[in-house]
Amino acid sequence: MSETAFEPGVPSPHMHDPHLHPPANAAKDAPSWELLSTCVHCGLCLNHCPTYKVLSNEMDSPRGRIYQVLQVNEGKMPLGETFVQHIDRCLGCVACEIACPSGVKYGRIVERARAQIEQGYKRPLIQRVLRNFFYNKVIPNFRTLSFVAKLMRFYQRSGMQTLVRKSGLLKLMGVADLDKLSPQIDKEFFFSEIGKVFPAIGAKRGKVAFVAGCINNVAFSHLNRATVNVLTQNGIEVHIPEGQGCCGALHAHAGLREEARALARHNINIFLGADYDAIVTNAAGCGSNMKEYDDLLENDPAYLGRAKEFKAKMKDVTEYLAGIGLVAPKRKIGQRVAYQDPCHLANAQRIRTQPRELLAAIGCELVELPHSDQCCGSAGVYNVAQNELSMKILEKKMEDVTSVSSDMLATANVGCMIQLRAGVQQRGLTLPVKHVMELLDEAYGGN
Repeated sequence: MSETAFEPGVPSPHMHDPHLHPPANAAKDAPSWELLSTCVHCGLCLNHCPTYKVLSNEMDSPRGRIYQVLQVNEGKMPLGETFVQHIDRCLGCVACEIACPSGVKYGRIVERARAQIEQGYKRPLIQRVLRNFFYNKVIPNFRTLSFVAKLMRFYQRSGMQTLVRKSGLLKLMGVADLDKLSPQIDKEFFFSEIGKVFPAIGAKRGKVAFVAGCINNVAFSHLNRATVNVLTQNGIEVHIPEGQGCCGALHAHAGLREEARALARHNINIFLGADYDAIVTNAAGCGSNMKEYDDLLENDPAYLGRAKEFKAKMKDVTEYLAGIGLVAPKRKIGQRVAYQDPCHLANAQRIRTQPRELLAAIGCELVELPHSDQCCGSAGVYNVAQNELSMKILEKKMEDVTSVSSDMLATANVGCMIQLRAGVQQRGLTLPVKHVMELLDEAYGGN
């Protein structure tokens, strides 16, 4: 498909009124006419799309994918391997939404297209097995997640991982890049903190519920503890509600909308069970998804109102702290810090200035990266599922990182941290990659 297939500013001739031309491949969660018809195919999204910039293929651009969804809905393109390939290649970074003058909700379109795929396409057996194990057995079940993490920790700490790496087996199997993306599993998990209440230090300024996350519990427990410490140091009473679970972000992004809805209902029940000023998270992807619970549950009258109430209280922790204002920290971080915007914070939640304000408040000298809001290639499990393309996108990001002089790289999402650390390792750099909350914790005297 060439770019000339579209006339800028004019709706596609294939964008028929659904009342006159009912979709041939209708599915429960297929992208609606209301979502699709907003796109006028102007092409302003193209140069903001990481996959288009790497592949230079119209089919791998936002407007190209929208065109394909329209073709599938009209029955003019099969819901088959080609369609699945191009939809799967999307990072879901929604940088295109920032550039779009028509207000196209592309993130919702691609998530619904993936749901359409789940409902109408049979993936290869190995994919079905792995997806079922990961999405249905591991992520939503903290006991299983803990068990798998303990096995991974034994593999990492017993010397087996080092031995396998030195053997060259990983390169032979073509998974060396995947191995570099595996996070270091913690000695102590954060699961032990769930159900606890941490009192405010000094004058009480607020009361929040903290979302512990999934991978954070087993590989970023220090980050969670740092987040709790910073909040309490700022006079916030922190509750970590018992019974909380996975937010459903990975499920929603993968097209598993029914599973995502079940997780959303569960968390709504848990987090709205007490009176909190806010519900906070330190993971941009989780926060972005939880702020869209009302979209997930738009056809559920029993939960829609509660989903909107939940959304109103949901805050990224940087958003929340910037809003209440920081208590003066014990010391200043006198280092040059390059801040990388997580896509689901900057693009999806439109939170850009708050993390920078917090870093400046603790004495960091901010260094702006070129294209700081361009995706690093992490995108949930994208760097595993689309590893080769993810590494090409990361390479472009690392060119930006090495083009500036900084003492450290900061971001506000664990997936970005994992990806950027892999990029730093590949280039042999001695550049620490930290979460904004870790730097704040250091300023308040944490470890």
